[in-house]
Amino acid sequence: QSYCHRLQHDMYFLTSTSRLNEQVVDKIVLQLNRVYPQILTNEEAEKFRNPKASLHTRLSDLLKHLQKKGDRHCQEFYRALQINAEQLFNDLPSRKILKTPDPTEIDTDKEQYMLNDRGPVFFLACFSVAAGLALFWYCCNSETQVIGRARRILGFSPIIIGRHVRNICMLYLEDIPRN
Repeated sequence: QSYCHRLQHDMYFLTSTSRLNEQVVDKIVLQLNRVYPQILTNEEAEKFRNPKASLHTRLSDLLKHLQKKGDRHCQEFYRALQINAEQLFNDLPSRKILKTPDPTEIDTDKEQYMLNDRGPVFFLACFSVAAGLALFWYCCNSETQVIGRARRILGFSPIIIGRHVRNICMLYLEDIPRN
């Protein structure tokens, strides 16, 4: 969105009563007159600082004048507004539109939270149930080769599980063929 369109969108907000006082408008006009690149000539600055005209009229004329000059001039106005009235600059309607996220865009932080909202205990419980069911299905198969394979797998498992647990599992596997 160009600065001219933003300024047109913000014009009503800026010109409404008690948003900008005379001192702030004078500071903005002086900054636009004195900084490089010079946005307002000396004659234009005097015209927009004329105390005989109402503040609303001067501000409306200034904003229209800047819109006619182009995008660079409007950008410099926003910079001057930010320097001299930062709170008002942050409250501009065009700034609020820029700050709001795109509704079609996925918020990765929120998505990450939504996927992990149950925590590690839930993950361990689900994993334990799945591993238990797999081991039960594997051991309850009627083929004798399954028990031999399970014995080989559990024989290499002292690294993963403790010796006492491994010994209990091996005894259980040895008792299954006897029954």
